[in-house]
Amino acid sequence: MTLFDWIALAAKIAFVLGTAFSVVPIMVWFERRGAAWMQARVGPNRVGLFGLMQPVADVIKLLSKEAFIPAAASRFYYQLAPIIAAIAPVAAFAAIPFGSFFIIGDHRVDLQIAQLDMGVLAVLVFAGLEVYPIMLAGWSSNNKYSMLGSLRGSSQMVSYEIALGLALVSMLLVYGTLNLNEMVAYQDQPLLGFLPRWGVFLNPLACLIFLISIFAETNRLPFDLPEGESELVAGYHLEYGASNFATFFFAEYVAMLMASSLYITIFFGGYALFPGMGWILSFFQTSLSADMFQNLTAVFQIVSFMIKVGFMMFFFVWVRWTMPRFRYDQLMHLGWKILFPIALVNLLFVAILIAVIGV
Repeated sequence: MTLFDWIALAAKIAFVLGTAFSVVPIMVWFERRGAAWMQARVGPNRVGLFGLMQPVADVIKLLSKEAFIPAAASRFYYQLAPIIAAIAPVAAFAAIPFGSFFIIGDHRVDLQIAQLDMGVLAVLVFAGLEVYPIMLAGWSSNNKYSMLGSLRGSSQMVSYEIALGLALVSMLLVYGTLNLNEMVAYQDQPLLGFLPRWGVFLNPLACLIFLISIFAETNRLPFDLPEGESELVAGYHLEYGASNFATFFFAEYVAMLMASSLYITIFFGGYALFPGMGWILSFFQTSLSADMFQNLTAVFQIVSFMIKVGFMMFFFVWVRWTMPRFRYDQLMHLGWKILFPIALVNLLFVAILIAVIGV
């Protein structure tokens, strides 16, 4: 690699990390403010304009508190759990493309940290690590409520990963590739002359199953059973406080961001332009050079990707303050007796359709 390649790689990593770190306080504020709007309350409104500095105050409070470790805890695994929880979803972003490429001089800079032909598998590998911090946190805390929360979380994530995987495989049959960039290119075409060829229109059932599964995978309402306050006090991170709790808190929102990015890439065109953006770009095509036009297109793609992911993050909050928490038996019934059979039948249907019709 040349010096330029190293600088470009560092810039992409800084962009992804900066986005992840900036999304967390924004989402914390929006989650609390959104709950207030939906429930006719005020919400945070004292620290800064409209309470915008409240997340900063919360971070300062958490980082300045004593990092207490229970006497009966297994210290090494107790401290390892939040580290794995934070690293895994951030690492998964390496394979997710957020734009096509920039042209800088004679260099092409792909807007993806790691250009992998098996990008989907790389994301799933890191996403699958999220079950380990939940198990480690519950077991190492040596607390019965934490242990129950970790058992719930691990069985929940394993259960819903099956339906998620089957829905994903059905889309891999449609796209015929594991490369996320090629999936986006496939979707960046018209369907029936007026619709974008997004995965949601090609396989709406897989889209719905995948959506429900990522709520369970990220432990978000209505599937936040591992940390159900009314039953387990705080679940698997009951014994965590100060910076360790802040790390778990950070990991939850980054996992939401990662899941939203993968979902958008597979089912909503990823960084493919919104309908109408291409028309706006056409006004600049004649007045700009080919390289400048490509750079402007890449900027539009990044904006399009961010808007789609932003809506998904809003949807997470919307669902949280709209739907009640499931009972645990309802959660497992939905995963094993409803989603799993439907996902399996959908996979078989898509496979047969592609084999017979060649769609």
